[in-house]
Amino acid sequence: MATKMKTQRDPRREELRRLGERVREHRRGRGMTQEALAEALDLSVAYVSLIERGGRNPPYTTVVAIARALGIPATRIVAED
Repeated sequence: MATKMKTQRDPRREELRRLGERVREHRRGRGMTQEALAEALDLSVAYVSLIERGGRNPPYTTVVAIARALGIPATRIVAED
């Protein structure tokens, strides 16, 4: 099994980190707490927190649900400006 050097960053993790940053930015811009977003999505606050920190790779359906809960197109969360 191939191993990675610890100094090498996984580009997928960077993408998840940026996705989480965009979710957090839009959530805060709407004046919404993690608790309120989690409740709207029927998810745990811990899971929303992990998404925002790039610690989880949410399925497409969750990303779409997040965007709907925030009142924005999913592309605003997924695409880089």
